[in-house]
Amino acid sequence: MPAEDSQTPCQTVLCLKWGDRYGSDYVNRTYSMAKRNTSRPLRVVCFTDDPAGIREEVEVRPMPEFDLPERMRFHPFRRMFIFQKAVEGLEGSVLHLDLDLLITGSIDAFFDYKPELDFAVCENWTQPGQGIGNMSVFRYRVGALTKVWDRFRPDPMAMMDLYRNSQTFVCRTLGTVEFFPPEWSLSFKHSLIPRWPLNFIKTPVLPPDAKIVAFTGKPDIDEATRGEWPVNAAWKKLYKHVRPTAWIADHWR
Repeated sequence: MPAEDSQTPCQTVLCLKWGDRYGSDYVNRTYSMAKRNTSRPLRVVCFTDDPAGIREEVEVRPMPEFDLPERMRFHPFRRMFIFQKAVEGLEGSVLHLDLDLLITGSIDAFFDYKPELDFAVCENWTQPGQGIGNMSVFRYRVGALTKVWDRFRPDPMAMMDLYRNSQTFVCRTLGTVEFFPPEWSLSFKHSLIPRWPLNFIKTPVLPPDAKIVAFTGKPDIDEATRGEWPVNAAWKKLYKHVRPTAWIADHWR
């Protein structure tokens, strides 16, 4: 629920949960991490197809009725609805956070960064210099990016077939995009795990300026905490390795 404060504007964090890949505990942790890491009034809004188990402090909204091709049911392209002119319960600048990440520092800076922008995103860690953001973390102004929805909605499958993923589609549709400072948002796998063979002897270190750590692909948050990296081929164990990383648990709560 919106915090009561007549002086400081309320900051809105948005998360989306559909399917069973992530449970309500991920939403609850997102709320508690965001709450601990802001000095301002906060509301967390979650659009979901299953509100069971989500803590009462989170504003739960129903996912729009699914009327897309079945192939998109569990695909990130499904979140394109947030770029409509009007979205229930949202207005102004909203910070979108994926559920598979840690908040390790203040999120206030993401709201303060160039507030005149309609869209700001962290640069994709595997595509530096290509103008593509990683939409684990982005801020957007509700109703200001309807060109994304207007391009997607007439033929969703065409956009899915044309672009490798939804973040490439969004960034190419918008043209030039603005990135948050790179030290704020890091990938656990691409930014923090030491390069082979040092990953067998060195534990990932959390830089002091990091505010977000995203767990794209594998390992998942709980797996990285325990030092597990599941692989689908035995030979990959020769280089895909992470040591138990205790500091994750300090934040993922």
